[in-house]
Amino acid sequence: MAKKLSSLRLLSPAKINLFLHITGRRADGYHELQTLFQLLDYGDELEFNLRADGQISLSPQLPDLPAEKNLIVRAAKLLKERTKCPLGIDIKLNKYLPMGGGLGGGSSNAATTLIALNHLWSTGLNKQELAEIGIALGADVPVFVHGKTAWAEGVGEHIQPLELDKVWYCVLAPRCHVSTAEIFSQKDLTRDTSAITIPAFLNQGGKNDCQLIVERLYPEVAEAVKWLNQFAPAKMTGTGACVFAPFSSQTAARVIFEQRPSQFGGFVAEGINTSPLCELL
Repeated sequence: MAKKLSSLRLLSPAKINLFLHITGRRADGYHELQTLFQLLDYGDELEFNLRADGQISLSPQLPDLPAEKNLIVRAAKLLKERTKCPLGIDIKLNKYLPMGGGLGGGSSNAATTLIALNHLWSTGLNKQELAEIGIALGADVPVFVHGKTAWAEGVGEHIQPLELDKVWYCVLAPRCHVSTAEIFSQKDLTRDTSAITIPAFLNQGGKNDCQLIVERLYPEVAEAVKWLNQFAPAKMTGTGACVFAPFSSQTAARVIFEQRPSQFGGFVAEGINTSPLCELL
């Protein structure tokens, strides 16, 4: 059993979508999809310190995002309401992932908060119960709660863990913020891609149905794809804006990353099959 603590410092891992197929649109407006979430050993970092007065605080404040709308604070409040926990928490966010990058930063932050506070507050919920709270915050949150690289279907709620071979990724971050809602509202977005099986994807791969639209609306993303494609097959993650390509070693990925044009941020990371957060559950 994990040791009871009064503070925690945790990685909030990023994800990339190795493919993203939109297979339909439901009556409630949500999109049916298929994707493979690859967790990375890189992300934001969250620090949690217990407080006894029941208050929840987050620092620093992110630009243009009030604390009460931040998924971290919303996750803490939802868990507190669900469990009637009298304790509070001070949370510090060390933000390394770009917002609007398609790396799941906000969803991962929410999941990390649920897992950390479930531990620090001794609320005793299991993964499935935490994932049920998480789905109210966003479709990707349960993936990070379960903490496994996973195949996902439906609106992202049907999850099947997968063990993938070790791969390193060069991730480029164009300096633009892509709105998921904007992309999914585009009339020319493909919404009828045929469903595929896991073996079919592992054999032949897949595409990102959002990529061409994002490239059209955000030329910076198109530039990143074009540049990275010189060295390995490049693809956009999620609804963008970040772009990635796979490499067989950290050295190979870093050599390419260090050559990137100055307008791109980014990082090099290893794909992982299990989040380090799993040991807290």
